[in-house]
Order: sequence, then structure tokens, then C-alpha cells
Amino acid sequence: MREPEPTSLQSRRALGPADAALAGTVAAGPGLQSFTAEAAPVARALTPPEWRRTDGGLLERDDAALAAGPRFDRRVGHDGYVWWYVDAFSEDRAYGLTLIAFIGSVFSPYYATARRAGPADPHEHVALNVALYGRGGKRWAMTERSRGSLQQSAASLVIGPSNLHWDGRCLRISLDEMTAVFPRRLRGEVRVFPEAIGTRTYGLDAAGNHRWWPIAPRAAVEVALPEPGLAWRGLGYLDCNHGDAPLERDFAAWDWSRSMKRSGATVFYDVVRRDGVEAGLALEFDAAGQARPVAAPPAVQVRRTFWGLPRRTRTDAGTRAAVVTTLEDGPFYARSVVSAEVHGEAVTAVHESLCLNRFSSRWVQGLLPYRMPRNPG
Repeated sequence: MREPEPTSLQSRRALGPADAALAGTVAAGPGLQSFTAEAAPVARALTPPEWRRTDGGLLERDDAALAAGPRFDRRVGHDGYVWWYVDAFSEDRAYGLTLIAFIGSVFSPYYATARRAGPADPHEHVALNVALYGRGGKRWAMTERSRGSLQQSAASLVIGPSNLHWDGRCLRISLDEMTAVFPRRLRGEVRVFPEAIGTRTYGLDAAGNHRWWPIAPRAAVEVALPEPGLAWRGLGYLDCNHGDAPLERDFAAWDWSRSMKRSGATVFYDVVRRDGVEAGLALEFDAAGQARPVAAPPAVQVRRTFWGLPRRTRTDAGTRAAVVTTLEDGPFYARSVVSAEVHGEAVTAVHESLCLNRFSSRWVQGLLPYRMPRNPG
């Protein structure tokens, strides 16, 4: 498989008051609404989706791309990073998860300290972040490990006791992690069946040092975790970010969101670069994973987080966006579920806000080890 073709973000004007002066309401969309189901749904054997459209018609498959999959053999230079990200929610909207596998853990206080001392080896700072949401509360694991815990090949990535493996049609994620701050085991398997594999990457900065690859904007997901006792199936998303420099060197902040639509997905990626330039992507993906640029709806501010972090998202003119649930609320990062209207369709989006100025501050760096313990073995 050839390297996905890079495409640059388009610069945008600074946001003005008119962008936020929106009125009206938006109906709740088809995404996550509640984490209060009576019981976890019983997992059923998940038949691979055979990359069919939602209307039952067969997709035009790129078999070479599907066979290659997420490509875990990417090279990462000093001070760089790569991560693979999965999020998913259950069919009944009661449970959710995110999984992020890092080489060069971008939010690691240990990696940040190493970079301040000189060029740092990203392979000495690897981690698998697991976050579970739903009935029974949230669980979070993110143990940082060193080079000796890492193994890479085109099809497999091993980080400590956990691993990710692409078998040609399914990403199998085998988990064996301990939560922080109170240790509890997270153990089991997550399977991700992409509807299609994207073959294009997008540059997030003018120099091309930071790149984003939407691998599978839509995927069937099956979760089977004996510890803590969860079994469900649903719809999810898979992507990859890859960079040659620390995020905080080139960006001040960003907001990202992805929403499922009736027959595809939409992603908005808005960044504020260190030079003050605002840039962004607005992409719509069809069921075959093909992307096309679309007009970005106006940007609006939604409710700030507990830590006072601003959250900016996009919704059609004359409609209102709102926070449905805050999944992660930290001093520099928030993950949320947001309702909005996009090109005339009510959606519920997974949304993240990141403030890299806050991440770089001493007080935040002092807090991070409590959530990200390091196992140097």
C-alpha cells in the first residue's frame, strides 16, 4: 500500500461575534443520549460487515487498503509521535469507550521533561490509554512504558501486556491494563471492523510536520471485557495522527469532532497554530470511506468545562449546539458528546477540545503523573 496522499488544512479567518450569534434549538440526534441503561446489552456474535452500505448495497472496496490496515510499523523520529485512536458507543447508547495507542505519548509529563533536556526518543514513552464510560461509572488506564515493552510490525503493535493486531479485515485489541488512580484491572478484547479504509492523510500545519489519517470514519465494534464485566456492540471510528515535532511547539489549541450521519460521517478539525493562524478541515465521508470537502457551518462556543476550558464546535446557522455529556474533563483537555445540526441533519458528535498552552504549564505538568503512572520495565 502506498503512503496515503497528504492534503493540507485550509486557513480560515478569525472567528467573529456573528459566528456565535445563533438562535433556535436542535433536536437530539441519533448518537449517545444516556449512560443509565438498566443492564449491559448481551454481546452477540458480530458478523463482519462485509463492507456493505447501510442500504444493503455492496461497497466499492479498496482491497489493497483493507489488507494493509492501520500500518503499525510507522517510523517515529526524535521528539515525534504517532497514535491510533478508536472511539465507539453501544447500540443502546448506554456505554462508550476510547482507546489510544501512543508511541511518543504526546501528553506525557515524562516525555515533555525528556524533550526539554534535548532530543528525546519517543519509543521510550509508549502507552495504551483506555477509557470506559457508562453504567457503573468511568474507568481510565494509561500506564506509560519504555522501549523494552514495545514491539512493532506492519500488522501488530505490542505495548506491555496489551496489543493491537490487524488480521486483514478486523482490528483486534487485546487489553490487560490497570486503572488509575485506584488500581482495577481492565481485561478483554475489542474488535473493530472498518466499513472501508481511507487512503488519504491531511496536513495539520503549514510545514507538514503534523498529519492526520482518518482510517475508518465508520466501523462496527464489538466489546467483550470480562473485567470489569462489559459486553456490547455498536458503531465506532478509527484514525491516526503522526508528527515530527511536539504538538505544543506548533499549536496553541484545537477542536475536533466526528459525527455519524445516515449514510456516512462528518469530521470537523479546527486548529489554532502557534503563529495565530486558524485553520481547519470540514470533510464528509460516504459509506465507502471516500472524503469530500464540505462547507463548514458557523463555529459556536458551547458550555465551558469544570476547568474553564473553552469548547468550540460547529452547527448550522440558526441552530444551537449543546453539550450532552462531558466524558473527560481535565485542565487542558476535554472529551464530550455534543448535539448539533450539520447540513440539515441533527447529529450527536464526539468532540474534543485541547489547550496546549495549559498543557505546557508547570501546574498541569505536576498533576499529570497521577493519571499517567510510568512503569519503566
